[in-house]
Amino acid sequence: MTVLNPRVDFAFKKLFGSEENKDILISFINAVVSKEDRVINVTLLNPYNNKEHQSDKLSILDIKATDEKGRQYNIEMQITDQLYYNQRALYYWSKLYTSQLQVGDDFDDLKKTISINVLNFDYLDQEPRYHNVFKVLNIVSHKSYFEDFELHFIELNKFNEGKNAIKTALDRWVTFLKKAHHYDGIPLPGELSIEPAIEKAFHSLSMLFFDKEEREIYEARLKWLRDEDAALKKAAEKAREEKGREIAKKQLKRGVSVEIVAEDTGLTVAEVESIKADLD
Repeated sequence: MTVLNPRVDFAFKKLFGSEENKDILISFINAVVSKEDRVINVTLLNPYNNKEHQSDKLSILDIKATDEKGRQYNIEMQITDQLYYNQRALYYWSKLYTSQLQVGDDFDDLKKTISINVLNFDYLDQEPRYHNVFKVLNIVSHKSYFEDFELHFIELNKFNEGKNAIKTALDRWVTFLKKAHHYDGIPLPGELSIEPAIEKAFHSLSMLFFDKEEREIYEARLKWLRDEDAALKKAAEKAREEKGREIAKKQLKRGVSVEIVAEDTGLTVAEVESIKADLD
């Protein structure tokens, strides 16, 4: 059994955007939105179509749906950071919102539109939480008068199940998205399998049928994801090293021994000795 990586946007779209998996999508949406906005049923507005993606391999692999109350949803798995992503997120929200009106329709026909952006990178630098929700508020009273607007950002890398115990349904879904492909050949952990939709999603990932062209698209996007992961790890390692070097300089100036500085900063003794030589 080969479990595909659900963070690959192509696999994400086929998993969450197929008619036979609408219960999986409903579970994910309900894990993200407030209790008041939870859905009972959804209609896919752009269900997965393999012919469509074979003809346009660079197509936007988002999922558009509407629920039993007419509310609109746009869900997207974004692999890599992009310039002007905030404008991009607003643009796709607005496209779905305005697409509700046809010639002759009134503005009161517009329904609440919720955009859920699942990000494989850190985007909101000033926000430590992995799930952030944006609405339009009065900056003085903090009251919301524009209930139709709601934008979610879920930054997968900010969720560390080692530090944050898995407590909520969204915690479980984020863990699944990050680690599902690591459970290839082994049972899904109990803290995830207690969610029936996640159990189904896990088994669906191992049975997603790809023809030759689909497999090529998946492999290309998987390589893209791996390259991005490697770049992120390299950047994080470089940042840690730079921070360690700055700490080492301060400690050495205070007369702390090379050995203790190396232990405190994670640098090698040779690296600390090199820094000390430069200071001398």
